Amino acid sequence: MLGIGSKFPQFKLKATVSNDLKNAFKDIDNNTYKGKWLCVFFYPKDFTFVCPTEIAEFGKLTKDFADRDTQVLGGSVDSEFVHLAWRKDHKDLNSLPFPLLADFKRELSGALGIIDAEGGYSQRAVYLVDPQGVIRFVYVTEGKVGRNPQEVLRVLDALQSDELCACNWKKGDEPLKAA
Repeated sequence: MLGIGSKFPQFKLKATVSNDLKNAFKDIDNNTYKGKWLCVFFYPKDFTFVCPTEIAEFGKLTKDFADRDTQVLGGSVDSEFVHLAWRKDHKDLNSLPFPLLADFKRELSGALGIIDAEGGYSQRAVYLVDPQGVIRFVYVTEGKVGRNPQEVLRVLDALQSDELCACNWKKGDEPLKAA
């Protein structure tokens, strides 16, 4: 699995960006959000139980991420058409404000090293990537356990502060001082 300090892999994937079939899909690659931070999170499968709770919560925080010059991208190994069907079917996902990447060929998930060996799907992983394309944060949980998008936002704040930040540090708190 790629970790802190590694370059985020090159990718070009279809993404579901809308429920309107005429405008539902868009190609997204490393240059689409050039100069921005990225919050890229993967989840195992569409039409599951834990995944929509996280996806909806990232959706609620999209403006907060945008205020920090960060683009949120969700994704799984499902196709863009499955993403579209799920968005239309699930009330909490109906108007997601960020793209869902369709890593159907498992190219990006494979390059990151997050393919579940038994199931063949993406593990529940999130990456914060700086504007230079360097991975600055990785968070992976067991498939049955959802992530806390508020914690991802807190870590983004800490990374962007470029200070020493204690475990429960929040934006606005004083950083630690080296002795």
